[in-house]
Amino acid sequence: MRVLFLGTSSGAGKTTVSAMYCRYLARKGVRVAPFKASNLSLNSYATSDGGEIGIGQAFQAMASGAVPATDMNPILLKPSGNGRIQVVLNGMPYADITDDTPLDIGIATAEACKAYDRLRERFDAVVCEGSGSPAEINLRGRDIANVGMMRERNIPSVLVGDIERGGVFAALYGTWKLIPEGQRGLLKGFIINRFRGDPTMLGSGIASIEEITGMKCLGILPYADLRFPEEDSLSNSGGRMSGKDASSAYLENLDSLIAEAERCGFDFEALKRIAEG
Repeated sequence: MRVLFLGTSSGAGKTTVSAMYCRYLARKGVRVAPFKASNLSLNSYATSDGGEIGIGQAFQAMASGAVPATDMNPILLKPSGNGRIQVVLNGMPYADITDDTPLDIGIATAEACKAYDRLRERFDAVVCEGSGSPAEINLRGRDIANVGMMRERNIPSVLVGDIERGGVFAALYGTWKLIPEGQRGLLKGFIINRFRGDPTMLGSGIASIEEITGMKCLGILPYADLRFPEEDSLSNSGGRMSGKDASSAYLENLDSLIAEAERCGFDFEALKRIAEG
C-alpha cells in the first residue's frame, strides 16, 4: 500500500494530511511509515542513530507509531545563506550546493528510491509527501519528491488544495493539467482543505473537477484550529494544544482531525483503495 500526497502549493496542508492518514492507518493496525524524498527545511530532527531528517517526517513517524529513521527523508536541503544550501543525504552532511555547483539529480533520485524501497520492504504502507507544488514547470528537471517519485516508482497520488487561499478549483485543475501526461493518470483524487462554511455549496465545482480530470473528491476538511510541528515559514504557528507533553498533544490533535474528517464524510475507504491500487 502506498500513496503520495501532493500540494497545489507550499503550505496547502499535505504534511498534516499525510500525518493524519499515517495516524488513521496505525490505529487500524497497519504498519505504516512516512516518506518524503526531498525536503527543504531548517527545522530538523535528530534520529536515534545520529542522522538528521525534516521535522515533518519525525512528526509523521510519531503519528505512525514508528521510530523516526533517515530513510523517511533521505534528502534534506538546509538553506545556509548567500545562495548556499547544505545537502543532508541519508541523514549525514553530503555537500553544499549553489547555482554554480548544483545537486546531482541522478545520484539524489537514486538514493531517494533506495530509501523508499527499503521502507516498502519493512512496512505494510508507505505514506509519501511531496514538496512544494508539483506544477513548478521551471523546476521540473530538479523535481525529485513529486513527479520524480511518481515517475520512478509509479505511486498513486492525491492532490491537497487549500481553499483558505482562494482559487482552489483553479489550483486543482491547473496542477492536474501541468503534470506530465505520462504521470497524470497517477492523480487519483483530491482533497479540499481548510474550508469554512457549508460544504454543499462546493458541490457543482467538485463535480466539474471530477468530470474534467477523472480525479475523485475524497472529502472536504474543515478549518481546524489545531497546532502541529512547523516545517517551514508557511506553516501556521497558531492553534490550540493540550496534553501532558508536545507529543501527546500533537497526537490528540490528529485524533481530533480524524474525527472531524469522518464527521464531514471524508472517504478514508476510497483513499485506501487508491493506496492499494
